[in-house]
Amino acid sequence: MTSLFDSYRLGDLTLPNRMVMAPMSRVRAAAGGLATPSMATYYAQRATAGLIVSEGVQPSLVGQSNPGTPGLHTDEQVASWRPVTAAVHANGGRIFAQIMHGGRVSHPDTTGTTPVGPSAVPAVGEVFTPTGPQPAPMPRALETAEVPEHARSYALAARRAVDAGFDGVELHGANGYLVSQFLSSNANLRTDRYGGSVANRIRFAVEAVSETVEAIGAARTGIRLSPAGTFWGVEETDVPELYTALLTELSRLGIAYVHIEATADEGLLVELRRRWPGTLVMNPVLPMGPKQTGREDADRWLGLGAELISFGRGFISNPDLVERLRTGLPVAPVDEATYYQGGDAGYLTYPAYQHTA
Repeated sequence: MTSLFDSYRLGDLTLPNRMVMAPMSRVRAAAGGLATPSMATYYAQRATAGLIVSEGVQPSLVGQSNPGTPGLHTDEQVASWRPVTAAVHANGGRIFAQIMHGGRVSHPDTTGTTPVGPSAVPAVGEVFTPTGPQPAPMPRALETAEVPEHARSYALAARRAVDAGFDGVELHGANGYLVSQFLSSNANLRTDRYGGSVANRIRFAVEAVSETVEAIGAARTGIRLSPAGTFWGVEETDVPELYTALLTELSRLGIAYVHIEATADEGLLVELRRRWPGTLVMNPVLPMGPKQTGREDADRWLGLGAELISFGRGFISNPDLVERLRTGLPVAPVDEATYYQGGDAGYLTYPAYQHTA
């Protein structure tokens, strides 16, 4: 039986364990989407993870979803990330940047421009803005000729990520953001080559991944997916067919991994495991669900064939989560009130386990 603490070869990297720190928005970036010294400390504190996947990083200004999030589309942003990746590497870690285009999940007050999406259909719910939550606005439907440049934006950001010292990138294809919007059957009402059939709805995702592979290599490229997820009001029809078709196309590209959230029933997830010949990173617990991923969840999915297991909230409040799970130490609870409040409290203030005499 594979152990959570066995090493694993991922592309050109040797991971010392099977634990991945999942991408989590912490909205601590400085003005201009710049990474900060506090972000360097935060990620370096968690460098014992087999792999860290960063918070979502916007590939363009129009792709920015939330205020306070970092970018990888200016030279200043690249320079600001270098101390972060250097700190992780100095602590013996490995880090991928998650490239996240928000698509319709954005607001003009955040970016100064109208959000774009596959179709003129607003997201469901309120989006974060500099002045607080506001109803999701009506996005502008992308013209057919514009779609490839948004697919290419992931690749351009990936090239900048490597320049900034990241070991690779994960495309955010989940949770109702732009790739997920194209996969959707209610956010994507297009009648051109990017909409309608399964083959057309997966096209944007495949093009974005293909461009990224061309830019930085397949071994440094992963993607995150949330089959049947309903984040921000997206719905997907033909889910088994949709994701089987997508995984088939992605397998031809030979990418480093697919990172799947447990958003569908287990039977479908196990079937997708069978359909995917490459490395599977499994996130066994819903991002905002009532429980955190624990050792039992991880072991169960290693038994079901996942190679790597991602942990989200556990890593927020336990910078030494790997060691706590390895030795059976208590896992500290997370203070949800500090997720997005900014500052170092609830960010850098969670200690490693304190052994008492």
